Amino acid sequence: MSRRTTAKKRLAVPDPIYNSRLVSMLTVRILQEGKKHLAQRIIYQALDIIKEKTNEDPLTVLETAVRKVTPLVEVKAKRVGGSTYQVPMEVRAFRGTNLALRWITKFSRERSGKSMAMKLANELMDSANETGNSIRKREETHRMAEANKAFAHFRF
Repeated sequence: MSRRTTAKKRLAVPDPIYNSRLVSMLTVRILQEGKKHLAQRIIYQALDIIKEKTNEDPLTVLETAVRKVTPLVEVKAKRVGGSTYQVPMEVRAFRGTNLALRWITKFSRERSGKSMAMKLANELMDSANETGNSIRKREETHRMAEANKAFAHFRF
């Protein structure tokens, strides 16, 4: 990390089939051991499954799922004196999208199912319908921030 200049934020290159930055960001989250082609195949299979089951555009289902999972506030630990407080902070748009994608991939991996594509498709459809573990995680994060609203004056 340079001491003089801050690193520039690189935008994700859109994926080849859907031409969507969101799909390529999801590809990076699914990626394991550098096998990008396999990660892309999993995502495209999941989007095909969504198209078969819902008869809707899979990209809109993905976008609504990510939008509904994105948290608005989160808590960050701040040390004041000898004690640590959980301070509620607003989440910026880019970080919110990253958190949403991270939670969706995490909970789709934990799901029971035959293939990763099927598990990812089910998690995305559940998130779009406001059910599923990733939605529960967002609500839990909001509840934590609400409970610690008293420490909001310790802003960073």
